[in-house]
Amino acid sequence: MKKTGLLISAILITGIISGQTAFDIILKANALKNTGRPDEAITLLSAALKDKNDYRLFSEKADAETVKGNYSAAISDYNSANNLVEYSGEAGLARVYAFKGDAATSLYHLGLSMNSQFKKSEKEIMLDPAFTRIENRPEWRSFWKKEWYSGFEKGISEIEYYISANKTGDASAVLSELKKNYPDREDLTYAGALINLASGKYNDAVKSLTSLLEAFPDKEKYLRTMAKAQTLTSNSVGASVSYSRLIGLEVTDPDLLLLRSECYKKTGEYDKAMTDITKYLSLYPDNKAALQTAGKIESAQGQNLKALEYFSENLKLHPNDPQCYIDRANSYFLSRSWDWAVKDYSMSLDLDPENSEAWLNKGIALANSGNTDDACHDFRIALSLGNKRATDYISRYCIK
Repeated sequence: MKKTGLLISAILITGIISGQTAFDIILKANALKNTGRPDEAITLLSAALKDKNDYRLFSEKADAETVKGNYSAAISDYNSANNLVEYSGEAGLARVYAFKGDAATSLYHLGLSMNSQFKKSEKEIMLDPAFTRIENRPEWRSFWKKEWYSGFEKGISEIEYYISANKTGDASAVLSELKKNYPDREDLTYAGALINLASGKYNDAVKSLTSLLEAFPDKEKYLRTMAKAQTLTSNSVGASVSYSRLIGLEVTDPDLLLLRSECYKKTGEYDKAMTDITKYLSLYPDNKAALQTAGKIESAQGQNLKALEYFSENLKLHPNDPQCYIDRANSYFLSRSWDWAVKDYSMSLDLDPENSEAWLNKGIALANSGNTDDACHDFRIALSLGNKRATDYISRYCIK
């Protein structure tokens, strides 16, 4: 029986790897690791490494081994990554030795990483739980006495922090100082775009980022900021192109598929949208936002039964989420299944009674099913919650 199970597992892994790029395998392994299945990630990556000698596969496997506490295996894999691409495993080695409580060796490897193309931001390092075990050690304090980041780098990090904290004025003040001391640095344009986005000047952000990306077409943070700016200017075509460029660069972030799918949905490119969302759901089949998006794409194409399948699955997984009931209710509403729509709107309102749109739609469904008295009750609640559209329905159904 055990041999049969192993054979089935091997067949499944072979099926996943067959025809897959290293990037696809990394995405899958990352998803397995992030959903509490590091053993499956290790099995997948071990099989892939028999055919693909890619440093990223070694690093990903080492990450999964670290999660399992298999530190010796992780160290071996990170060293294998280093042998293929110099310094690519140093940050990982620093994390492993930190988990082991070996501060000196951890910081030796972190130092090598800081002087390489794989250098991490100060924020990433400080928030990494791996270093919790050594952050009170004298070696840690000594390590940070060295200026690992230039004044310009620190300034850009400050601006990013202030923007995340909605402190646009403080971000602008730091940018002004940077312009005085570093007038020719391209990241000044990037920082200015961040401030423009936070200030609602979306078109200005797009304009500055366009020129920046002409000079640096493969810079991830510039592309991400551009995609956000294009989305905020309702330029879904442009945003989908920016997300495609990021995916083409093999940025290990499956959320890019979700974001691009939304863009394709808005531009009516439903086949492309479903391709992206299907791939995302193959990685995270229980993801609420992805199931919701898939249902809406099917609904937009008039495939209401398929849409209902996605919305119903979301409800099984998230039975206490009022939006999941609303999504399915809206689908019933579009198919004129009034009684079913009323039931789901009612369930959503049990969980969130302040949703005026749900009260209004429930009232419309009731009116269409001939229950005018209850419909008028719902229209009046919707109006009391500020939904002005309810006025027309009250005039039509409730004033005699």
